[in-house]
Amino acid sequence: MVLAREEIRSLLQCTHNLKHRAILTTIYSGGLRISEATHLKASDIDSKRMMIRVQGGKGNKDRYTLLGNRTLDILKEYWKAYQPAEWLFPGRAPSSPISISSIQRVFKASLQRAGIKKKASVHTLRHSFATHLLESGTDLYYIQRLLG
Repeated sequence: MVLAREEIRSLLQCTHNLKHRAILTTIYSGGLRISEATHLKASDIDSKRMMIRVQGGKGNKDRYTLLGNRTLDILKEYWKAYQPAEWLFPGRAPSSPISISSIQRVFKASLQRAGIKKKASVHTLRHSFATHLLESGTDLYYIQRLLG
């Protein structure tokens, strides 16, 4: 399952809450697993190198993935508004990360508001990231390294 670029744009535009839009944008533009997004810290965002450090990904491996300009802009706006302390995307209690189920609910609500009927999940954003890079001519081996 893959969402077209226009569907991704629509989904993100229909995500009105800044924190929620920042989360979904970061997942898509970095090709992140949902669990990786929940455990991001502000220090994982490397705006000088335009990379996101993913610590303890699948297989407990660390890697770097892409940080796009638009994503960085949204994260800067989010940072100014929320000023998260420990976790980039904290849960109800600032000392704990946002839950996977919260992100899933946000995604489903945005999907519905965007009028997208496909049976998509948050993981679809990761698949869409990889597919869109491949369609743009990005080397498959490089995409595999980004995905971890």
